[in-house]
Amino acid sequence: MTMLVTGGTGNLGGHVLPLLHAAGVRPRVLSRRARTDTAQAAYVVGDTVTGDGLDTATAGVTTVLHMAGGRGDDRAAAQVATAARRAGVEHLVLVSVTGADRLPVGYYRAKAAAERAVQRSGVPFTVVRPAQFHDFVLRTLGRFAAWPVVPAPRAMWAEPVEVAAVARRLVEVALAPPQGRVPDVVGPQVLSAEQLLRTLLQARGRDVPVVRVPVPGPVGRACRERVNLAGPGALRTGGTWEQFVAGA
Repeated sequence: MTMLVTGGTGNLGGHVLPLLHAAGVRPRVLSRRARTDTAQAAYVVGDTVTGDGLDTATAGVTTVLHMAGGRGDDRAAAQVATAARRAGVEHLVLVSVTGADRLPVGYYRAKAAAERAVQRSGVPFTVVRPAQFHDFVLRTLGRFAAWPVVPAPRAMWAEPVEVAAVARRLVEVALAPPQGRVPDVVGPQVLSAEQLLRTLLQARGRDVPVVRVPVPGPVGRACRERVNLAGPGALRTGGTWEQFVAGA
């Protein structure tokens, strides 16, 4: 197997590359700047959004694991899928997000468009939708936890997942044949924003008021309806939020 990994220099990639190495795979890793090769990976220069370097990066590759995310996710996925098709790639794995086609937020809309680009590319594919990582939730809610009165978005729910657990699942998927859309990968618990914040405050030893505040508009309605949650068919895995914040 010859594998190209995008997003290999980020948080998720830091967990995926050692697992691939342990499985006997030394992938090419796409990076926007030149890097020195390591025992775990060979680095190639390219940009998923502009498409620069993708034809060279995908040449001779059998599997592409597309984890890179950020601004322009939809365009990036289309560029990667097009290059993969030209190169005759046999398996394209896309990392999306739980609720991609259901939450009325720009980030989610871009992820849904990325999924459609991969599905229409003609390249055999697997789409994996993880929930938000623990550390992302910590960055998002952590700033509120420092306030003297902590606002908790009302009726907002999440099932945060351990990044290492998502990495393990991605490696399993990337080393297997294409499967289409697979079950979402989420944490073991469904928690409200208030529960997430109270657990974080307790871990930090802070005894301050927590006040529930409404979330207006379409986003608030979607949250109340829990459309961002994975549902009963998801793979629930990894450590809990309480375990994560205790060690953060």
